Amino acid sequence: MEEEMAGTGAPGGAEDGSAPTGSPILEAGAEAEAAELLSFLMPGPRADLQAEAARHVLALTGSGPGRALLAGQAALLRALAELAAAPIPAPACDAARALVNLAADRGLHEPLLAADPGLPARLLGRALDPQWPWADEAAAALANLSREPASCAAVMAVLAAAEPRESPLERLVRALCTPGYNACAPLHYLGPLLSNLSQRPAARAFLLDPDRCVVQRLLPLTQYPDSSVRRGGVVGTLRNCCFEHRHHEWLLGSEVDILPFLLLPLAGPEDFSEKEMERLPVDLQYLPPDKEREPDADIRKMLIEAIMLLTATAPGRRQVRDQGAYLVLRELHSWEPEPTVRVACEKLIQVLIGDEPEHGMENLLEVQVPEDVERQLQQLDRQEQEQCEQERQV
Repeated sequence: MEEEMAGTGAPGGAEDGSAPTGSPILEAGAEAEAAELLSFLMPGPRADLQAEAARHVLALTGSGPGRALLAGQAALLRALAELAAAPIPAPACDAARALVNLAADRGLHEPLLAADPGLPARLLGRALDPQWPWADEAAAALANLSREPASCAAVMAVLAAAEPRESPLERLVRALCTPGYNACAPLHYLGPLLSNLSQRPAARAFLLDPDRCVVQRLLPLTQYPDSSVRRGGVVGTLRNCCFEHRHHEWLLGSEVDILPFLLLPLAGPEDFSEKEMERLPVDLQYLPPDKEREPDADIRKMLIEAIMLLTATAPGRRQVRDQGAYLVLRELHSWEPEPTVRVACEKLIQVLIGDEPEHGMENLLEVQVPEDVERQLQQLDRQEQEQCEQERQV
């Protein structure tokens, strides 16, 4: 089940990011019919009737009006959540796909969590169950549900409340990094889920704990060939970790050596001079003539942003310069077809080749920007975005 779409999209993939409906949509306003479905979703009805009810609910979630209708049906949402984790032969697959579509609607996060506060724990348990055939749907629903700050905090609260014998984050990382963890589900959506969670300080503290070696396990996945969803989730996680400037020395040092893993996906088959080649990390030297860059523009941009964050401090800038990052970025800029990525690359190059900030402003993440200057910078960013859109349309 390989679905190359946005990390928070729903497996299945209609044009609006919802799962395919497969049955007629109940008309908006038919609350009586929606309520009637509840009796068939609860435990007890014949399996075929329960399956038909789950298909109808999945159909509802395929449209905005349908999702709005379900938002006011707390009991139905709770029954759907329970059915999504119910043992076979219950129609858990359609129920889980319906939750993916519901969770993709940011406006439904609060109703979903209010209807079933235990939903994150239920989904996480299924996502990390190596025998559960619809674990990827559970992971995708969680990835969607954790996009917004409030719902992400709710998911993190579930993780924090888990039994201490093994951290759920550790189980998540192990499942993400273990090939064939679940023979029935590829679990690519654990990547976006981890990326979302890494926006929380507690998750970053876990990921950056030197004794756990989590970052080191994630690094090879920056070039995972089978799924841009997984690659993007891992790169997003690493980028978020790079916001913690106190860990930059460790990240760039020999214990982690993160920079080659960020640069290699950005590198092409360029033939550098011997002198330039010696400046590059060993893993970036003498790349084969068929070496290809990361094909996903959003992932390339996140890789550049991660390196930019690593240049926030003077020691970080020095290490990034010393490892020949400029050479890779110079060639990337010449090749880059996506305007927004090219702009990000230009900004990073300017940091690397520009003068050092004056004394007291060496840490770029701690510099206090005056409000008027910040407004001017925001205006410039908007102008850059508009220019990029114009270039993209040419």
